[in-house]
Amino acid sequence: MSCNLQVPTVMTHTRVHSIPCHAAIYLHSHFHSKVSILTTPHHRSLGCVAVEAMKAVVITTPGDPEVLQLHDVDDPLINDGEVLIKVAASALNRADTFQRKGLYELPSGKTPYLGHECSGTILAVGNNVTRWKIGDKVCALLDGGGYAEKVAVTASQVLPIPPGVSLEDAASLPEVACTVWSTVFMTSKLSAAETFLVHGGASGIGTFAIQIAKCQGARVFATAGSDEKLAACKDLGADVVINYKTEDFVARVKEETGGKVASTYITAGVDVILDHIGGSYLQRNLDSLNIDGRLFLISIMGGAIGEVNLNGMLTRRLTIHALDMMNLDVAARLRFRSAEKKAEIIREVEKNVWPAVAAGKVKPVVYKYFPLSEAAAAHKLMESSIHIGKILLRPQC
Repeated sequence: MSCNLQVPTVMTHTRVHSIPCHAAIYLHSHFHSKVSILTTPHHRSLGCVAVEAMKAVVITTPGDPEVLQLHDVDDPLINDGEVLIKVAASALNRADTFQRKGLYELPSGKTPYLGHECSGTILAVGNNVTRWKIGDKVCALLDGGGYAEKVAVTASQVLPIPPGVSLEDAASLPEVACTVWSTVFMTSKLSAAETFLVHGGASGIGTFAIQIAKCQGARVFATAGSDEKLAACKDLGADVVINYKTEDFVARVKEETGGKVASTYITAGVDVILDHIGGSYLQRNLDSLNIDGRLFLISIMGGAIGEVNLNGMLTRRLTIHALDMMNLDVAARLRFRSAEKKAEIIREVEKNVWPAVAAGKVKPVVYKYFPLSEAAAAHKLMESSIHIGKILLRPQC
């Protein structure tokens, strides 16, 4: 049996070289820049490729955070058009908690391991990868697998580390940047001088959305559930902050935008809303929109069913956008988008968002780091909802 395996010969090469093998081959760390030929049958192999082990967080059975355990697993194998990343940090997303509980099916052929974004150093590149080389410091939007020491990802989903951002903190950016830019700007077309409301302003998506919307010239409204979170939203640039536990956000939006309740519809309001609640907020969100307003639903944490007054929608020409509701969370739905669509979003983020990050106008908001071995504790923190910004995991290297 023979095959071709792409392996790096030295760190500085931009390409990898194909060599024939009649025995299993595996790679040492690129820092050693060497290839070992294995003739022993005791190494687990896939085809003619023997697989080294790495540490990854495994869902031992669907359930509570305690089911997350750090195990030795096989290194990922890279395909054509992919790169292998040594993970410096990975970020938690709500989709990870749903996957842990067994609430959605994985995309066919994708890794079973958690993690939709990471940062790190490229260890190897596959065929047809021209932009990236071994040793590059990058962050990436993943199809899973970030809760590990290494992860393989399509090269078109990789981004450079923005200037001024640490390698580890950069893990907090890909998912929120891709989500907010693709929904609020690419689809809902928020423009300068318009008004924007984001629910959950202290969340990972919320803290990013406040900053980039403000940077783009919008007037920003944010809801949150505590004084600490409201203060954080204000510090990030929100013009109006609303405690959804003690205030009616519809009335506050109307007050702040000069609106009033008419007999059949409500005038004034914000131009774009980014919402993760869904059903229980649906009519209230529509009531908060201005004429030609746009509501973008990215999750349905408050339920999938809502009643709508269509008269108000028609009268004010309101639009509702939504991501594929196959899954409960935006990170999961990004995972199900086509490679071509994700590549388009990545290009737009690098072109439009990365300059704002490099200029210091948009900054990562990291609440806490956990060792990879404490993924269960990180999930408990996320599900408590007391955090502000992102929660990150660090492999113990």
